[in-house]
Amino acid sequence: MPIKAHRELDISIEEKRRRSAKLFGLKDNQLPRHIAIIMDGNGRWAQKRGLPRFEGHRQGAKTVEKVVKHCVDVGIEYLTLYSFSLENWKRPRNEVGFLMHLYERYLVNIRPMLMRRNVKLVHLGRQDSLPVEVVSALLESVKMTEDNTGMVLALALNYGARTEIIEAVKSISSKYKSGKLRLKDIDEECVNQHLYTAGLPEPDLLIRTSNEMRVSNFLLWQISYTEFYVTKALWPDFKRADLKRAILAYAERCRRFGGLRRAQSSRV
Repeated sequence: MPIKAHRELDISIEEKRRRSAKLFGLKDNQLPRHIAIIMDGNGRWAQKRGLPRFEGHRQGAKTVEKVVKHCVDVGIEYLTLYSFSLENWKRPRNEVGFLMHLYERYLVNIRPMLMRRNVKLVHLGRQDSLPVEVVSALLESVKMTEDNTGMVLALALNYGARTEIIEAVKSISSKYKSGKLRLKDIDEECVNQHLYTAGLPEPDLLIRTSNEMRVSNFLLWQISYTEFYVTKALWPDFKRADLKRAILAYAERCRRFGGLRRAQSSRV
C-alpha cells in the first residue's frame, strides 16, 4: 500500500530556524544550514555493555531516526550521514551481512517518518556491490520522497570521497575529450556539479562521535571550510542535547574562509 504524505504541522524551515535561534539564544544566521555527521562508535557501545556488535548497529539505526527528527525540528536544511564507507567492506562478512539486512529494513521502515516530516532522501555513493534488495529499497525511498520540500537527508551509503573525486575527474575528462567541455569551463563549480553531492551546499558543521580525530575519507572536497565538532558520545548515545551543544559550539566560531575579521582587516 502506498504511503501518503500525511504531514505534521506545516511549519516552514525558515520559521523553525527563527524559533530555534530564539530558543538557543542565537541569531538566525548562527544556525548551520547543512550538518554532516560521521556516525562512529556502534561497536564500542555494544562491547561496553557485553553485547554483540550487531546490537550496537541496531541501536545506532534508532539514533539515526531520532537525530533526523531533531534536525527537522531545529530547521536544519540539509543533513548528511556517513553510514557505510567503501572501506567498511573489509569488516567481517557476518557483520557486513547484518548491516545490509539492516539497511534493507531501515530504508523501508523509515518511509512513514520521512513522509510525515516532509524529508527528501537522496543517496551519496555507489550502487554497485550493494545487494539488490538494498538498492531496491533505497531507490524506492528516494523516489517516494523526491517531491518533499523540507529537509534533505543525504545518506552516504557505500561511499568514499576519493572514489567520488576520481569518478568526477573521469566524467569531466570524458566530456572534455568529446568536446562537451572546454578547458576554461573546468573550475570549482564544474567539479562540484560532477560530485555525488551536486546540488547540495557544502557542510557548515561536521560532527564526529566517539572522540575520533579523523575524517575517514568523507566529503574530502566539500569540507574545505567546514567547522569540526568532535564529541566523546558514542553514536547510539548521541541525543538532542549533544546536537544542541554542537550547534552552540558552531555558533561561537568565526568563519573567515581564509580572510580576516573586519576589525583585523582594518588594522592591516
